[in-house]
Amino acid sequence: MKQLVIAERFCLVGHILSKAFGLAGLLLVVPHAEAILNLAAGQTAIQWSMAGGGVFDILLGTVAVSIYAYRTLGLQLTLAFMLPAITISLLSELLGTSTGFPFGDYSYLSGLGYKIAGLVPFTIPLSWFYVGLASYLIARVGLDTTQKPSWLRHIGSVLLGAMLFTSWDFVLEPAMSQTSFPFWYWEQPGAFFGTPYRNYAGWYGTSALFMSVATLLWRKMPLKLERSQLNLPLVVYLSNFGFGAAISGASGFSIPVLLGLLVGVIPAMYLWRMAQPTATIAIDTANQVPVAPPIEVAVK
Repeated sequence: MKQLVIAERFCLVGHILSKAFGLAGLLLVVPHAEAILNLAAGQTAIQWSMAGGGVFDILLGTVAVSIYAYRTLGLQLTLAFMLPAITISLLSELLGTSTGFPFGDYSYLSGLGYKIAGLVPFTIPLSWFYVGLASYLIARVGLDTTQKPSWLRHIGSVLLGAMLFTSWDFVLEPAMSQTSFPFWYWEQPGAFFGTPYRNYAGWYGTSALFMSVATLLWRKMPLKLERSQLNLPLVVYLSNFGFGAAISGASGFSIPVLLGLLVGVIPAMYLWRMAQPTATIAIDTANQVPVAPPIEVAVK
C-alpha cells in the first residue's frame, strides 16, 4: 500500500506540474512562438509540448485518481464509477461530434491524442472520469450520505456533483476553444462567450447520468470518508479549474471565471468543510495508552 501512495502522489504532483507547464506554454510560449522557434531546441520543444502535453497531463490525472479511488473505495466501487463515466461520456461525445446533440455543433482539433472513430480524443472520457469522480465525492461526502442516508441526500449529491463538474466547463470552454491554441472549435459560436447554452445542459445531463448510475451501483456499499480523505479530490478539482480559469481570465473572459467560482469552487470548498473531520484519539501521557474521546449523554 505504501508503494501505491507514493505512485499516487507522484502522479498527482506530475499532473499539477503538467498543468503549470501547459499554462506557461499557452500564455507565454504560444504568443511568442516565433522568438522561441529561433532557439536551438525551440521547435522540438514546442512540437513536443503541443502534441503530447495535454495527453500526458490527463493520463497523470487519471492514474492519480484511479490509485486514490482503489485505496479509499476499493476496486468494486472504483469500477462501478469508472466504467459508466467513461462509457456514457464517450457515447455522449461521439453523439455530439456526429449530430450536434447534446452539446451543439463542434469538432476536436489536435493536441489531445488519438481520436476514437476519428472524432473524440481518447483522453476526453478519461477527463470526464477523474474530474467527475472528484466532483461527485466532494458532493456525496459533504452531504454525509453514509451517516444520514436518504434518497434525498443521494439525489442532492448527484445534482451538486454535476453542478461542480459543469462549473469546470465554464472556465474550460473559453480556454480550450477561443485562445491562441484551441483544442476544439464551434461550428456556430454560441451566445455565452462563444459557447452555446445547450453545451452546459449537455455537460450537466451527461455527468448527472453517470453519477446517477454510480449512485445506484453504490447504494448497498458503505462509503465512509473523512475530510482529510477528500483532500486529493479537492486538489484535483481546484487544479483543473484553476488551469482553465487562468487561461480564460488572461484572455479577458472574466464573467465565466466568476460564475465558475460562484457555483463551483465556493460550493466545493463548503462541501469539503462540511465533511466529517478526521477522528482524533487522545493519549494518556502518563501511561502512553489511547483514551477514547468523551461520550456526551443527553439527560431528560
